[in-house]
Amino acid sequence: MRFRQIEVFHAVYTTGSISAAARALHVSQPSVSKVLHHTQYQLGLTLFTLVRGRLVATDEAHALFVEVSEIFERLTSLQKTVGNIRNVGGGHIRLGVVPSLGLHVAPLAIARFRKLHPEITFDVQTLHHDALFQSLYERTCDIAIAYDPPLHPRMKRRVLDTGQLMLLFREDELADVVDAVPITLLDGRDMVGLTASGPVGDAFTAELKRHGVVIHEVVSNQTFYIAAALTRCGAGMTVVDEFTARAGADASVRFRPLDPPIRFQIECVFLEDRPPSKAAEEFIGLLSAIIQEIRTPAA
Repeated sequence: MRFRQIEVFHAVYTTGSISAAARALHVSQPSVSKVLHHTQYQLGLTLFTLVRGRLVATDEAHALFVEVSEIFERLTSLQKTVGNIRNVGGGHIRLGVVPSLGLHVAPLAIARFRKLHPEITFDVQTLHHDALFQSLYERTCDIAIAYDPPLHPRMKRRVLDTGQLMLLFREDELADVVDAVPITLLDGRDMVGLTASGPVGDAFTAELKRHGVVIHEVVSNQTFYIAAALTRCGAGMTVVDEFTARAGADASVRFRPLDPPIRFQIECVFLEDRPPSKAAEEFIGLLSAIIQEIRTPAA
């Protein structure tokens, strides 16, 4: 099967009709019908049957789709890569950051860098840990900043700094807390969970188990900033990274470090065969300096 045949089969299978597939591919219906008919003839398979005026995938089509979907994703990724290579400019930085650094740290660094170098443009996206390598590979980002990023043989890692987890809470929940909060104090408390926060959340969960602490997880969340918003609204206290804690605190919401502290590394990652440009290197240095600058004692 050629890519066009895979593309048409995938579109018809996922949309369920010739007309919808044609709209998705921005081509005419006769063009889709012709490619689909030729594909079935070439393969010697009946992939779709007409039932009450609509196309229904056959068992052969279902089996084929399992293989085709993986190939389609890889070919689509290849097309993205080619497009991104074509659109590369020397004065452009494509940056990926974990969502919590996108709240304040990355915007501040970009704004300050642009004042120094107004000719440099940026493309910024938030990434979760499992998407780091794919984004670098597809060239949707040149560098990525993450907490304890995953190991990969093609990715180079550069430690920028260390951070720590903070307990974020409404003042009426822990009014007497002054310094660090003993992790044992969380036992039995209503908390917003960290079930989908990657290796940093895993480190917190491991520390709870080590101390025999059982929390009452009232809400599961996808990102630290959602957890912080839930805490501000009174859903329960939560544990987030220090940058989200600073961005999420206000007159009624405070944050304190945990005792014992739970730390993580803030790292820049990039592909080994595509090191950062001179502009990106300067930006990485500025970002690292800003991380240290905004780290002030908890208030």
